[in-house]
Amino acid sequence: MKNSELLASVRDVSTENEFFSPIPKGYRKGKTRYIIVLGTVMSGLGKGIFSSCLAKLMQDKGLKVTPIKLEGYLNIDSGTLNPFRHGEVFVLDDGMECDMDLGTYERMLDQNLSGANFATSGQIFKSVLFKERHGDYLGRDVQMIPHVTGEVKLKLRQLAMDSDADIVFVEIGGTVGDLENAYYIEAMRELAYEEGPNSCCFVALTYILEPKTLGEQKSKAAQLGIKQLMQTGIQPDIIACRASNPVGETARQKISVYSNVPLQRVFSMHDSESIYMIPSALRESGIDFEVLKLLKIEDRTDLRKERRAWAKWSDFTDRIYTENCKVTIGITGKYTSVRDSYASIINALEHAGIWLGCKVNIKWIDTTNITDQNIAEHLKDVDGIIVPGGFGTRGTEGKISCVRYARENNLPYLGLCLGFQMAVIEFARNVCGLKNANSTEIVPDTPYPVIDILPEQKQIEGLGGNMRLGGKDIELKPDTLAHKLFGEQDIVRLRFRHRYEVDPKYIDRLEEAGLVFSGKAPNQPIMQILELPDHPFFMGTQSHPCLTSRPLRPQPMFVGLVASAIKKTHPENPDVLETVNKICHHAAKTT
Repeated sequence: MKNSELLASVRDVSTENEFFSPIPKGYRKGKTRYIIVLGTVMSGLGKGIFSSCLAKLMQDKGLKVTPIKLEGYLNIDSGTLNPFRHGEVFVLDDGMECDMDLGTYERMLDQNLSGANFATSGQIFKSVLFKERHGDYLGRDVQMIPHVTGEVKLKLRQLAMDSDADIVFVEIGGTVGDLENAYYIEAMRELAYEEGPNSCCFVALTYILEPKTLGEQKSKAAQLGIKQLMQTGIQPDIIACRASNPVGETARQKISVYSNVPLQRVFSMHDSESIYMIPSALRESGIDFEVLKLLKIEDRTDLRKERRAWAKWSDFTDRIYTENCKVTIGITGKYTSVRDSYASIINALEHAGIWLGCKVNIKWIDTTNITDQNIAEHLKDVDGIIVPGGFGTRGTEGKISCVRYARENNLPYLGLCLGFQMAVIEFARNVCGLKNANSTEIVPDTPYPVIDILPEQKQIEGLGGNMRLGGKDIELKPDTLAHKLFGEQDIVRLRFRHRYEVDPKYIDRLEEAGLVFSGKAPNQPIMQILELPDHPFFMGTQSHPCLTSRPLRPQPMFVGLVASAIKKTHPENPDVLETVNKICHHAAKTT
């Protein structure tokens, strides 16, 4: 939000009473409803999954929905968070670096989100302090209540108005017991009070324990977590119970009695073969209609649209159980001990596998100790590999060994961001004869800096803004694999998060040796996709194509990789390009 907008955003401010509630100009109370999802017992249980699945059901009914994730940490965005601690950093089209749950929403809703759909305590406090410095609070002492909570409500209402949403889905990160979430929860209580009856639906996600030594489900921890929520003044309307196995009737009854929530609104959200089956479970349990009744918006639904949307979704989910073959894809990185570090890659592989009727197994390969001498042992049982993105030097030589093995042994290869750069370095060293070629990120004084920060980026390094972030157009070269994979489009849009590029002075030498740069930034010497023509499937991209893969629109590069892995294990299968075009064309037609 611009400074002028910040200054103009507070309305209905008075020093004479306590009804401080900033309202955006043009906001109509009652038009938008709010569904607020909170966690109890522990974090990481799937609030984003539940929220996005329920949002999809509402969207299918013809309602306009938009999500927002509220995070308690003081970082302005997620860009500096370690993947070991917080999972992958998901990048939106506008360049906002955010929580991985935004990826879940984008995939489920097939909707591009923006920075307006993500907020941190750092953003909230920064906005409040900016207004305080500009005298926007009319001399009042600035407090957590009503000013900070008011800023949260303002952000939600502004989003509701700008998106013209029927329902805003609000997910609060962490759990009810987290100190940093206290003011978010208070803001939600105030919002429900101010918006009036039937304006808000509160969902508590909890956890049902099932100790192996006892052999039965225990709901006491869940009861205590819900009690803690109720002590904040919030009465949940729906309880979602996470568990390994279906939550039994006895446990659900205990939760119902303890929380004053009718039994039909206590939902068993147990482990599923795929998160894409959860919308069906919600629909079968009737939770979607319970929400419509709670918010009194049954009259806004479109049943014809719902039937059409559900038919398309069912066509997709029916494929989950159709497995004609199995392949193993190796993910060769340095964050492999934390699966959430590669959440979007996992989802993109799942989308490709489902559409191809193939079970994609993942082998996690830590590249820290990989060398040219032991690489064959590490990759002996994989049908294709992905070298994913990452920052820093650890594990890079192991990644280069993986690239070389894939190139020399016709193993299907897809390099993402750093994986693209490692492919350039490997090719420069072992094909072009540029011994010790490297990236200046890894070896600043390398004799052949084939990967470097471009001059125009170096000029703004002091501002901390030299990273290429968000959606960028890519110009594809005709008659290349990339051009054919994307249905012979001349321009495609993918998302980026990197600093280092192929140094333009090495491009001619690399191309003369046989490397093809099939995608570049329009009107700039920035190489964004590479391939090897005489290889079954060897591609790299500076982008993160996994960020734009959707269940009903699988990402072509991932479909190509998995199709190539199938072709490797089942040579009788159709040509890879034929398969990719058929799948992507059918998926596009379905949506």
